[in-house]
Formats: sequence, structure tokens, C-alpha cells
Amino acid sequence: MPMLSLSTSQPLARQRPKVLAGLGALALAGLAVALWAQVEGERGIAPVASTTDIEVMGVEVNTTGDSPEEARRAGWIEAQRLAWKKIGGPDLPDSQLDGLVSAIIVQREQLGPRRYIATLGVVFDRARAGGLLGGGGERSRSAPMLTMPVLVSGGTQTMFEVRNPWQRAWAEYQTGASAIDYVRPTGAGWQSLMLTYGQTGRRSRTWWNDILDQFSAADVLMPVAELRYEWPGGPVDGRFTARHGPDNRVLGTFTLRAASAAELPAMLTRAVQQFDAIYTRALASGQLRPDPTLTLEEIELNPDVLALIEASRRAEQAEAAARAAAAAPTMTPPTPSASPTPGASPTPEEAQAVSSFTVQVTTPDAGSVDAALGAVRGTPGVRGVATNSIAIGGTSVLRVNFAGDIAALAEALRARGWQVTQGANALAISR
Repeated sequence: MPMLSLSTSQPLARQRPKVLAGLGALALAGLAVALWAQVEGERGIAPVASTTDIEVMGVEVNTTGDSPEEARRAGWIEAQRLAWKKIGGPDLPDSQLDGLVSAIIVQREQLGPRRYIATLGVVFDRARAGGLLGGGGERSRSAPMLTMPVLVSGGTQTMFEVRNPWQRAWAEYQTGASAIDYVRPTGAGWQSLMLTYGQTGRRSRTWWNDILDQFSAADVLMPVAELRYEWPGGPVDGRFTARHGPDNRVLGTFTLRAASAAELPAMLTRAVQQFDAIYTRALASGQLRPDPTLTLEEIELNPDVLALIEASRRAEQAEAAARAAAAAPTMTPPTPSASPTPGASPTPEEAQAVSSFTVQVTTPDAGSVDAALGAVRGTPGVRGVATNSIAIGGTSVLRVNFAGDIAALAEALRARGWQVTQGANALAISR
């Protein structure tokens, strides 16, 4: 059998790059498999389509009839009456009440030859029933709230990393009739990497703004469920905490208990309803308002502070212009003491048209992302910065609105200490 040996026709030094290249290719392939493994598998649970219909769940009936079909029909009619009474509806005949019902949800049923025992849910059409209940008018709703359900069980904290019953309870909850505008992620793909329990402990408004922008949300809700099993399959004690905002403020707590693991889904469904009640009360009392620090444009500053900020910005612009035009020594920068005057003519920098440019920045770690965003936003002439993509350990892509052309933006970034490479309508920067 021939033995594998290195050819003697080429020096070993010439073959070493080929060996290193092969090892590098294997390493990249392994990295690609590792990254794919982080997002593969069944993680996401798509939320149900939200409607404004009125749901009444957990209606128990026990009826009889001459046949299984008649017993079931009698049970459904009885469920409609009980559900209508439960929501405070006026007395109506069965024929009219039947016209208000859009669906019957079978939660659990036992059908015999002449008997029907079931737990049902009744869905009333709000357009037809709302007027009779006095709820046909418009309801005010909260700002869009990103909902991140946290499950704490067995010493671990999970959110969307794996499918869990707490995630399912929120995905199956009908939010259309609620005063809270819940934004419910599916948890699939990249969401399972970004929306983790670790994110709830972050305080960086830059990070939160980037995540909220992905879902068009104004703030975040974090309903936390802590479950403790007395023994496998046995009773389950649940402690639930309603948290809100990037600072993890507590709005309320409560406890529930399931007699067995089989009753856990029903307990979690009740918990979601209680969370909705807590958040609705917080909205009515003014506690559930978007954190103003998540939208810097809405912060009202003292006029004197605004004047100092504007004076500092003008001084930085003048300093950058002086370095860029070193060949014109006669140019006199504005004095720092000059304060902005309402109605004054705009400076040449302000009169320039604002253009949008792509800026690629090296971000080796999470801290460098915050630092880069803050530094670019503070560059003279920059009117806004948005993130197209974030790559920790790679190159992140920013969209920068700048009052001037790309050459002026490159010069302004160099003046801030960046190494800049200019391309076609794009810049690459690094420290």
C-alpha cells in the first residue's frame, strides 16, 4: 500500500502556505457551522392574529340530550348564556344571542351517548355586541411595547432560546381588545440571539434604541414568570413580576399555583391575563409611558443648556474648518462667547444640504459599538446616525446624515481621531 509523503520536488517552505490555507478553510467552515447552530432548530412561536373580538374563556357546562349531537348543542347554547352573563350583557333570547357569537372554542370536552361535559370559550363579535355592552366606542391604546417574556425555572433564565410554555402563552393571547399595544416577537432566526435574558439587564440606551427600532416599538415590557416544581409532574408554584422599561422597573407582582404539570398551561394563560390587567392599570395611572431617554429628541432642556451646546458645536465646527483650510490663515473662527440668536441667518455649515452616507466601522466588542455611535453622532455636521447592521467582532454598518459632501465628512471624522478610507458614497473608519 503506497504511503503518503511530502514531495521532494518542492521545498517544505513552499508547501507550508498550502497547509495553512487548508487549516484556515477548515476553521472557517467550523465557524460557519457553529454560527448556524446558534439559530437552527424550532425556536419561534408565531403570535396568533389579534382581533378586537370579546373572548370569555373557561365556561364549564354539563348538559344532556337525546343524542350526542343534541347534548353538545345544548352545551354550546348554555355556554353562550353563561359567557354573556359573565361580561354583564343584558337579557337576550337565544336566537339573538346566537347571532352575536362568532366562535366557540373547545378547551376540553367529554362526549357521551346522551351527556356533554366540557370547558368552552365563547367569542363575541365586538362590532355586533359592543353596542349592547356599552363598549362600541374608540379606546385609547398605549404606545407600541416590545414584549419580552422571561421564564425562570430550574435555575435557568430563558426567553426565545428554546420554545417554552411561557412564550407560547403570550403568543396565543388575544391582544386586540387590550389597551396595551403589545409587539410580540416570534423568537425565530436572529431574534433568539438578540432577545435574551441578558438583554434585560442592559442599561445602554443605544442598545435598546437599536433593538426597539427593529420592531418599531417605543418601549419594552418584561413579564417574568418564576416557576418552582415541588416534584416532577407535581404541583407548580408560580411567582410573576411585571417589569417595564430599560431600567427594569417593577409595576406589580402576584402568585399562582397549578395542582399538576398538566394544569400549567391554564395557569400561565391566567397569568397573562393578570399581566394585562397590571399593565392596563399602569397605563391609566400614567406609569406606563415610554422612557424619554429612549428618544433623545423629546428631552426638553433648559434654554441656557441648549445655548451652551450650540456654542460648543459651533466652536468644534470652526476648529475643524480651520484645520481643513490651513492654507487660508486670514479666516477668523467665531468667538466661543457668541451665543445663538433666534432668527439669525444660518451658518455656511447649516445652509449646506444634508446627505446620507454609508459608514463602515470596525466593532471588535459591544463597547466599541456604543463608542462608535457616540463618536460619530458627536462629529460636527452630523445630523443623525442609524444602524443598518451590527456585527460584534466584525464590521458594523451605519447610515450617517451629514450637512456636506462625503469628503467633508471624511475630514470631520479624521479630525475626531478616526482613520478613514473613502470609497464611492461610503467610508470605512477605524481607530
